[in-house]
Amino acid sequence: MKCLCVCLAALLACGTALSACAEGVRLRTVSSFAGSDAAAEAYVEILKAYEAETGNTVTDSSAASDEAWKSGVLADFAVGNEPDILFFFAAGADSAPILRKVVSIAEINESYPDLYLPVNDALREEDGKVYAIPVRSYWEGLYVNTDVFSDADVSLPGDWDELICAVQAFRAKGIVPIAVSLTDIPHYLAEFAILACATPEEQQARPRSLEEVPASWLEAMRLIRELAEMGAFADNAGATYESASTELFRTKGAAMQFDGSWLASSLSRESMETTAVLPMPLRSGDGTASCYIGGVSMGFYLTRRAWNSPRRDAAVALLAALTREDSLRRLGLQTLSGSLLDSAEAMAEGRQMLSPLQDAMNPEARERWLLECIPAVADGSMTAEECWARVMALSPFEE
Repeated sequence: MKCLCVCLAALLACGTALSACAEGVRLRTVSSFAGSDAAAEAYVEILKAYEAETGNTVTDSSAASDEAWKSGVLADFAVGNEPDILFFFAAGADSAPILRKVVSIAEINESYPDLYLPVNDALREEDGKVYAIPVRSYWEGLYVNTDVFSDADVSLPGDWDELICAVQAFRAKGIVPIAVSLTDIPHYLAEFAILACATPEEQQARPRSLEEVPASWLEAMRLIRELAEMGAFADNAGATYESASTELFRTKGAAMQFDGSWLASSLSRESMETTAVLPMPLRSGDGTASCYIGGVSMGFYLTRRAWNSPRRDAAVALLAALTREDSLRRLGLQTLSGSLLDSAEAMAEGRQMLSPLQDAMNPEARERWLLECIPAVADGSMTAEECWARVMALSPFEE
């Protein structure tokens, strides 16, 4: 590995010598490379290598991505306590509050023209600028433990009737049909309920009033209640957390789970041989959806707080270290294999990729939908109509 100090020595085009090689600079980083994320170890190793190469110190405060972590990041930005380098969501409602406090990639490249940081149009914000460098694309799907299905002599769900049959069969056998936490991560359940009921055009609708909300969105909330009533979820789904529900799936205590590609990256190669990801069955019973949820959602940012400080060169050097090709390869973890790889490719082939509905909502409306309404709809204390009335009262799609 070349010394970063040597690699960055060329970044003198503006006449400003980088001070990244000077010892004693302390930087702060925040990311979601933590917990069960399989790239967590690689992330720490990249930070340690940077420290060894430069003599600088990195204080990292990474944690697993959930609503609490997301809210904490935004709260720090609101009070001026943002880190120097941040790995966070981009090109959506989550990133809007931080844009005036981060530096666009074009501005960095203008000051450091030999750096050639990539500008990815998928992360272009409403103001036309790109502020983040993406690490990995993502997709979301219906995960199944194929060995659990095989042992129970249950067919994999290729349509809605088969999904319901699977739920009933596993419930009767004492196996949790669908692992989910309604407490902190009901996101995927909500998104896939809409995918099961809505056309691609309806899924991408951005209504301005309750009257404009597609009927399929109401149907999707009723679907969640119906699944809960038939015992599709664990009895403690309203009191458990995502880490526990995911562990239930990993240890074969649950047959299915709605989740994203980050779950796949945390599985062992052995587990990938007995795990598959499937497209969402349509509630109409006509097979599976013609689309899937996916995109590029997160990337590395350089904050303006670092940019306007003596730490600028050191922070730019760290951003370069985290986003060079070998680092992106390690953090991206494109290492799927076996049944899981084959099924993921089959899920995406010939299907339209749609961005998550929640990404288009403002943070307050999104949290109300996911953390207040979805659990209440599932336990029957809120109707589908009440759910969307509460969400739309917060003007979720207005700029």
